[in-house]
Amino acid sequence: MKNLAQTNYRSALQTVRDLKEKYGQTWDAINPESAARMVAQNQFRTGLDIVKYTAAIMRKDMAEYDADTSKYTQSLGCWHGFVAQQKMIAVKKHHKTTQKRYLYLSGWMVAALRSEFGPLPDQSMHEKTAVSGLIEEIYDFLRQADAIELNDLFRRQESGEDVQDQIDNFETHIVPIIADIDAGFGNEEATYLLAKKMIQAGACAIQIENQVSDAKQCGHQDGKVTVPHEDFIAKLNAVRYAFLELGVEDGIIVARTDSEGAGLTQKLPVSQEPGDLASQYLAFVDAEEVEIENAKEDDVLLKRDGKLVRPIRLANGLYKFKEGSNIDRVVLDCVTSLQNGADLLWIETPTPNVKQIAHMVNRIREVVPNAKLVYNNSPSFNWTLNFRNQVFDEMLAEGENMTAYDRNNLMDAEYDHSELCHRADEKIKTFQIDGAREAGIFHHLITLPTYHTTALHMNDLTEGYFGEEGMLAYVKGVQRQEIRKSVSCVKHQRMAGSDLGDDHKTFFAGEKALKASGVNNTSNQFEVKSKNDKTNQKLSEVA
Repeated sequence: MKNLAQTNYRSALQTVRDLKEKYGQTWDAINPESAARMVAQNQFRTGLDIVKYTAAIMRKDMAEYDADTSKYTQSLGCWHGFVAQQKMIAVKKHHKTTQKRYLYLSGWMVAALRSEFGPLPDQSMHEKTAVSGLIEEIYDFLRQADAIELNDLFRRQESGEDVQDQIDNFETHIVPIIADIDAGFGNEEATYLLAKKMIQAGACAIQIENQVSDAKQCGHQDGKVTVPHEDFIAKLNAVRYAFLELGVEDGIIVARTDSEGAGLTQKLPVSQEPGDLASQYLAFVDAEEVEIENAKEDDVLLKRDGKLVRPIRLANGLYKFKEGSNIDRVVLDCVTSLQNGADLLWIETPTPNVKQIAHMVNRIREVVPNAKLVYNNSPSFNWTLNFRNQVFDEMLAEGENMTAYDRNNLMDAEYDHSELCHRADEKIKTFQIDGAREAGIFHHLITLPTYHTTALHMNDLTEGYFGEEGMLAYVKGVQRQEIRKSVSCVKHQRMAGSDLGDDHKTFFAGEKALKASGVNNTSNQFEVKSKNDKTNQKLSEVA
């Protein structure tokens, strides 16, 4: 993508110089270089600036994936701006570029961690504004990451280092967000209103599911109720209109189907002619043949293949789908969504099995050849057990003697160094590569990783800190690791913007500025000296 730092800096520099000339002595205190530096450190003024920039990235990545399936994309779910910021800082540090790395905003984590009601299940009970609010927060933190890194570069330049190339070719931490709007939080007008808020906050890709909004369930739980296609298409349209109203021509819609695991529908659509979408949907509804004289008062009846049938209706008024119709419903859902404005698909599956995913995607591609998925590498799957079971079946089919393994206890640690384990772990390792190549998966994400890592790290720290290790548990397990791995937030004052604020105060107040940096700033203890620095220090002491 086009680099922005150099363009913004030079343009701002000239603009401020022109303004100084226009306004004369009243602007004497304004330094064009300082103003231009601040502009370069804040490349995106609004969420819509971010949307247009990141939507173009996603469209480019989608085209590249269509040409070469090895060029898939990835993301991790984040529930706080700081978590997203540290993720992208780490991405730049370890992989040198943010290309093909996105962020995911999970409705599950918003419900569990961001609601004013307190922790909630993933049933669309949290506040709508919590979703758009989190998007805005994430981009605030990413913009701050830009400002801090560029500020460090400008400081180094002022001290005499030649870092102009790094400034000119600075890569922003701003990346696309795929944001979960659940089932739209109401009717299509409610979907449109929330989508508009999410887009204004910065979301270039909105993921929406075909569940009933007022009875929405987590995709990996039971009791899911889907809606007829016409209802879902109306919501796809609502999201597209929101993008267009805000001037975003290439916004991305991710249409999710929960039909693989959903066995219920809330209402029966009205068919206008044989074979239309409503008719195809009704064909999946389970029903029993009935004679008119045997029909009960107020029964709902359908004519099917010249016969009168009564849809199977539960006590709560919901209708059942036929057993075994789920895959056919998934395929019809996906084809219909792509034919009605969706750009990407999301299929919730019961297990992470590349062959099963590919089976559905290949059927979809018979109608829409470039169909591609956003796939949830979900923590709701027991990845170890799933893949050990897959490998067990493969080894059995290959004629291996499997008597050394207890099929009912494959999670046991005693198998961790076995052939079965090694093969299973290799399949987990290559799952994303295999899924991208064989199952049309353009984007791999983990919905809830930082929910689980936070819990795991707090478990480990708590065990030692409140036990015999005391403070050593923190120092050994956290701080020492931060220092040696150069984790950015080891200098938490700098990461919160202290150095950046000092420089701004200098711009504003000159030598009168009261700054936080100095000899008494304890962050100086975290300056890591190179071996050359240490050698020079020893030579200096000898001299």
